[in-house]
Amino acid sequence: MKPSLRILHLEDDPGDAALVQSVLEAEGLGCAAAVAGTRDEFAAALERGGFDLILSDFSLPGFDGMAALKIARASCPSVPFIFVSGTLGEERAIESLKSGAADYVLKDRLGRLAPAVRRAMREIEKEAERTRLEAQFIEAQKMEVMGLLAGGVANDFNNILAVIMGYSYLTLRKFGGNEEIRSHLETIRSTAERATGLTRQLLVFSRGHTVQPAVLDLNTVAQELEPMLSRLLDANIALKFDLTPEIGSVKADSGYIGQVLMNLVINARDAMPDGGEIRIATGGAALDENYARAHPRVIPGEYVTLSVSDTGIGMSEETKARVFEAFFTTKPKGGGTGLGLATCQTIVQQSGGHIEVESEPGRGSTFRVYFPHVAQAPAADGPAEPSGPLPQGSETVLLVEEDPGVRHLACDVLQNQGYGVLQASNGLEGLRVARELKGKPIGLVITDVIMSQMGGKVMAEWLQTVHPNMKVLFTSSGGEDAPSHRELLLAGKEFLTKPYKPAALVRKVRALLDSAPSAAPA
Repeated sequence: MKPSLRILHLEDDPGDAALVQSVLEAEGLGCAAAVAGTRDEFAAALERGGFDLILSDFSLPGFDGMAALKIARASCPSVPFIFVSGTLGEERAIESLKSGAADYVLKDRLGRLAPAVRRAMREIEKEAERTRLEAQFIEAQKMEVMGLLAGGVANDFNNILAVIMGYSYLTLRKFGGNEEIRSHLETIRSTAERATGLTRQLLVFSRGHTVQPAVLDLNTVAQELEPMLSRLLDANIALKFDLTPEIGSVKADSGYIGQVLMNLVINARDAMPDGGEIRIATGGAALDENYARAHPRVIPGEYVTLSVSDTGIGMSEETKARVFEAFFTTKPKGGGTGLGLATCQTIVQQSGGHIEVESEPGRGSTFRVYFPHVAQAPAADGPAEPSGPLPQGSETVLLVEEDPGVRHLACDVLQNQGYGVLQASNGLEGLRVARELKGKPIGLVITDVIMSQMGGKVMAEWLQTVHPNMKVLFTSSGGEDAPSHRELLLAGKEFLTKPYKPAALVRKVRALLDSAPSAAPA
């Protein structure tokens, strides 16, 4: 019988020790018992550790069970301790339970031993499960807090970047004739635009991101992420790309693919503490009926593959079997949440794909992601920004923006185009400014969605009761996928995501003012 319980038995009578073990095995409790007959032997066995259960006589020469219980509680408090004794009165039994013993069994009633052991082990399993669930709950809370922090940081950075991009654009238009100044300003502007990509990644991480699938080229996605991925790696890790040309297109959310790739690269990095090489590759694959039968979620067909390989420590079969479980991690405490690969699998499956891992101890790992191939060409980046002079205007615009830098930038931009601009830092102040006009028309209100004291949506509804023809342009640095913003978009409201370019703001304002009058809210 294969031992299932590792028992430390404090017993000075070898015959009693053998009897106890035979009783347990007769009840189907296979065990391997280490017998200690003295205090020193008991202490030495506890120091070695690795026991599931401690059984103890109560009276021993020069030593007693209560002293042994005290030592065991200090050394291994989670291991159940059961007295098996012929000299345990009711008073001592109660005292032992109060001191932490799981149970007591008299030697002349060993029929109670197996049930007592099973009950004690069940309690330990329940406690271990409770502890595991508590740890998962704490990790989930930490992830939620980190997500909120990441979202707040991204919003703040978007406001900062809006100011940097906006004023570099305005300065470029004014002093662009000087080649040296133009070069410096173009560098500032392009660097700020690249930084907006990082904030988009933070926003993907910070909340339940709305899946926005588009037809993509995985080669392009991987190449665009190379600078960010390189920053995640130490100097002793080389990042190589092996991208197969003309692999075809996939339909997925580019932000989610970036998150998958980032998680896989971080895992590969952590598997190579002494350095090594990470290789990102793309290709194609045809998955047939046999493969689909072995992988129930897979539909046979043509796929585009994205793989991340490392030269790290590799994984055992046991680890591979659990690697996509939520909260499972082989990293030391504080080194990971165990959510990265589980998140990758969820993202890939939402895109109709499949992810698998190949690994052996000491021979590195390869995570290969399969995305269904689509026959469409990748979506274009969008129409080029219109050239030529920016449209002018003379209408009154109410600008409500909590961030002073963004507010002053937008005001400068609009005043330069001839608009009369009224400013407010929140919804309540916006209502006060409007009341001071005493009925004079407001052509357009530009307002952030979320502000202290009163948000833009509530303020706009109040204003439109007095100015029924007033147009509204909502802005936010949170992106169009935030729940409050999706609500506005679904309601047909106009929306401009920060950081926006000054030219985009001017053209959007002119287009709204020239559009048909808005219907007053019901």
